Parts: sequence; C-alpha cells; structure tokens
Amino acid sequence: MPAPYSFGETVRIVRTGESPGRDPRGQPLPGPDESFDIPGCVVTPRAETPQVGGSQQQERDTVIVGWTVYAPADQPGMPLRTTDKARIRGVDCDITGEPGDWGRSPFTGTRGVIQFAADRVTG
Repeated sequence: MPAPYSFGETVRIVRTGESPGRDPRGQPLPGPDESFDIPGCVVTPRAETPQVGGSQQQERDTVIVGWTVYAPADQPGMPLRTTDKARIRGVDCDITGEPGDWGRSPFTGTRGVIQFAADRVTG
C-alpha cells in the first residue's frame, strides 16, 4: 500500500530559508520560516545498540535515541535536506544522514517512501 498511510502520523519539518543578508556585526540573519507538515507518516522508535559486554547490555537497558520515519515522497517541500529538523510527537529532532528515497517498486510501479532518521536534540 503506497503512502500516505491512513492511520499514520503528521511530522512537522522545520526549515529555515536562505539568509537575506548579514547584520551590522557580520552575522547571518535568519531566513524566513519555510516549515511544513507531512501527513500520513509511519514513525518507529530507534534504539541505541548497547556495547557488547557493557553495563547497558548486562542491565538489559534499551535506550531510545530517536525515530525512523517513512514519509510519503509526493509532498510539497520534498526533497528533505540534511539541514532540516523534524518535530515528532512534540519533540524536536535533527535529521541524521541523507534521507533515503525508495523509488518505485519494480513489481507494482507504485511510488515508495522517503526514509530518514530523526535524533532527539539534546544539550
């Protein structure tokens, strides 16, 4: 079944536009807000793999570090940029790595999803 998914979640992509110039001290001015929503996304938790033999493995702790998001590819604002941020369930996240495009299915011709990792912003 191609995306968007009827029971999926809406993920907000937070994007800042091009800087219109610099302030008197030479610092870049923030660009306009170009944020948008992507409805119908599948959001799955992503756990950190504990070090073999480490205390986390011994204590059986699972640490959720962010989410993997499967987003419909045919949304306005696509493609995603590595400088974008994602707001998932009210949590601000960095998009980690290059978003992956699943392309078209060779069996059905339906459009695949865009997959990306979103890590919680800390610090």
